[in-house]
Amino acid sequence: MRNTKSISEIQEISRHIRRKIINISHLKKASHIGTSLSIVDILAYIYSNILNISVSTVSSPDRDRLILSKGHGCLALYTVLEYFKFFSSSILDTYSDNGSPLMGHATKDCVPGVEASAGSLGHGLALSCGIALAGKHDKRQYKVYTILGDGECNEGTIWESALFASHHKLDNLTVIVDYNKLQGMGYVKDILNLEPFAKKFEAFGWAVREIDGHNLNEIDETFSSLPFNDGKPSLILAHTLKGKGVSYMEDNIDWHYKSPDENQIRQAFEELI
Repeated sequence: MRNTKSISEIQEISRHIRRKIINISHLKKASHIGTSLSIVDILAYIYSNILNISVSTVSSPDRDRLILSKGHGCLALYTVLEYFKFFSSSILDTYSDNGSPLMGHATKDCVPGVEASAGSLGHGLALSCGIALAGKHDKRQYKVYTILGDGECNEGTIWESALFASHHKLDNLTVIVDYNKLQGMGYVKDILNLEPFAKKFEAFGWAVREIDGHNLNEIDETFSSLPFNDGKPSLILAHTLKGKGVSYMEDNIDWHYKSPDENQIRQAFEELI
């Protein structure tokens, strides 16, 4: 684990990351800004206080793994990795350029710290189950953390993997669902209602907690309690806001696709002072 940072320090990291995401989205005319902003607080906390990984141990077989299954939110992951010096800011500046290693969906080993390719939704949890099972088999102490999108949970592979994880008692696996209630074409409840969401995972044999995914005190308390039950995989159902931190982006489906113009980025920066 890294040196523990205070809640106020992580709040400042989150603010910095959000500003950087917004600026890059503006400069590169990139989409998926809303889905990146909703996971910033969780990523900032995990990389500050939870993951047993650093740039010097990024290839260690004993490192913790974080899999971003909702790979279209990769701008948040890239920006957090750059903040923690896994790679240089000059590389981050090339995001989505021709020839850049940083593509619009997370791609394994494009930069140090990106553990898996993720574009076709629903596959990150299956991969994470395999890594967690291998850790158990090899008697290694590493932990596996996976971030899923809520719309991604429409996929049948998610539920097959959920059954697999509980059957094999993968208590070294934690899944965080970014439950921002919006997916590419509208509200999750209108496209394929997931409720009762927590009870579904509980019925599949998981230990579940629901939190405010932007409340760092709740995040801290919850992650400090992992695993929730010995012999069960843990699921954190994180209630979040798509576009969190910028008033006109919050809970607005348009920001799954749009990038901010000059006036919009100015307002965003004013709100994130």
